[in-house]
Amino acid sequence: MSTIYFSGAISGGRADVSLYRRIVEALEADGHHVLAGAVASETIGDAGETLNPPDIYARDLGWLDQAELVVAEVSVPSLGVGYEIAYATRVRQIPVIALYRPEYTKRCSAMISGDPGMTFLEYEDPTAMLPRLLESIRRIRRYPDRFP
Repeated sequence: MSTIYFSGAISGGRADVSLYRRIVEALEADGHHVLAGAVASETIGDAGETLNPPDIYARDLGWLDQAELVVAEVSVPSLGVGYEIAYATRVRQIPVIALYRPEYTKRCSAMISGDPGMTFLEYEDPTAMLPRLLESIRRIRRYPDRFP
């Protein structure tokens, strides 16, 4: 299958870590290799990892360089997630699927939801979102010319 980089908030808040873990597990169960690091780890708090920032930066960009696709949960605003999305779409030119729950804010950032090169999945129920996510990945893999 695909090598997928999963992105979600760490410093912005860890309330969604169990959701992140669930998404990563669904991707892995579908046969994908997922690079997620600390974002899906239940042992990492709001303070983040014990690695120093240059090491985290180098590691995460290395993982993004290996990825064929990025899945980013963008409900919790995060500068790091935004940076990773920009790197994926503009530098690597690989597809990004952004997942968003409107219960967090009035709307998702227009820089995310308005990017015509991204797949944007708004959802309320994670259980109902997961099959939509997996179908979006299959569609991207079937028609790579239609996605950045």
